[in-house]
Amino acid sequence: MRDIFVSVIVFGLLPRIVFRPDIGILLWCWLSYMNPHKLSWGFAHDFPFAMLVALAILGGLLIWKEPKKIPWSPVTVILVIFVVWMFVTTVFAVNTGSAWAQWNKVWKIQLMTVVTMMVMNTRWRLETMLWVIALSLGFYGVKGGIFTVLTGGGYRVWGPGGSFIAGNNEIGLALIMTIPLLRYIQLTARRLWIRHGMTAAMVLSMFSIIGTQSRGAFLGMGAMSLFLAVKSRNKVLLILLLLIAIPAIVSFMPDSWHERMSTINTYQKDESALGRINAWWMAFNSAKVRPFGGGFECFLDRVFFATYAPIPWDVHDAHSIYFEVLGEHGFIGLGLFLSFGLAAWHMGSSIIRDAKKQDSMRWMSDMAAMIQVSLVGYAASGTFLGLAYFDLMYNLVAILVVLRTLADKQLAEPAMATETEVIQTRPVSFVRPVIPRQT
Repeated sequence: MRDIFVSVIVFGLLPRIVFRPDIGILLWCWLSYMNPHKLSWGFAHDFPFAMLVALAILGGLLIWKEPKKIPWSPVTVILVIFVVWMFVTTVFAVNTGSAWAQWNKVWKIQLMTVVTMMVMNTRWRLETMLWVIALSLGFYGVKGGIFTVLTGGGYRVWGPGGSFIAGNNEIGLALIMTIPLLRYIQLTARRLWIRHGMTAAMVLSMFSIIGTQSRGAFLGMGAMSLFLAVKSRNKVLLILLLLIAIPAIVSFMPDSWHERMSTINTYQKDESALGRINAWWMAFNSAKVRPFGGGFECFLDRVFFATYAPIPWDVHDAHSIYFEVLGEHGFIGLGLFLSFGLAAWHMGSSIIRDAKKQDSMRWMSDMAAMIQVSLVGYAASGTFLGLAYFDLMYNLVAILVVLRTLADKQLAEPAMATETEVIQTRPVSFVRPVIPRQT
């Protein structure tokens, strides 16, 4: 039944996507983040739905009547250079077969990132995209939170099998990045039941993050929560709520969870932590010798790993976005990766600063601030998790790029904020006006 449900939605929307690529981006996000086909057990589980949607989007761009421009900015330029550099490092990769397979995934993600910048160029499109992403991942936050509560935290929360976020570490990072997006919906929603629903989703997502029993996700949630309080409206109230909610959730977890988290302070005795540090030294040592790095999936090459690792036989994956990029693409690749993140942060700050000039731009400030919080969560959790090519991070940066373009346009033409635009952002009221009777 689930196979049929997903197939009907995708194939039903494909003809529409050819004429409305923006709808295709929304469908792409749903398939990429919720992975509904991975929740089925039949033919849909491994069917290439995302590829069909991407082809429909690219085909639709050819006949789309709207202007198709890449919003160039320092962020966009750095991203393009980084993609080119990753192609070069793949040419010189040590693990050739796996490297080209991974490159095939990465360049498609980056292509859709650029297409997103071109297509999702209005407020409605950006907000709808944010809703789709937040609710798609929030589904697992709510589901995992309920599971954690019902089981007393005795079992780990996992993501959908066969996806980017299948592991407990990966779903933990994804949910950390999702909570700020749920917060944006809560800030901008007009209906009370939606705001309360987002509050419940955020709390359950916190339970779910704790329930992953991922030490990296636990540290990342702390950093994200701090910046969430700093970047949000009603800071004092939110800080008080977080000070109550997080200790309550932590105290709810069983002793086994507390014992696992305590190993953060005693990493010298933890084999998993020592294995990661060994992999980090391998990345650093190899990058000093190889300007192009080892290429994608170089951590899986035992000969390459043994050549540069302090403990040759203790082979581990990077488990860090920074050392993953360093080992695979060298110091130049790491520099580009960090520059991309810093440029995105600076762009978000500039949007927040400029949005204060007009009340009608308040939504831009809220969106940019919550995306910054998501990026903080990604940067903090990513220290111990290997998701350097996670499409969510790149899509959120794409939203920032479009926001910057919209902000520049509105600041240059303040008079263009017409009454029509105001009406379009308000919900339609069906209540008749009260007309006084004439006596």
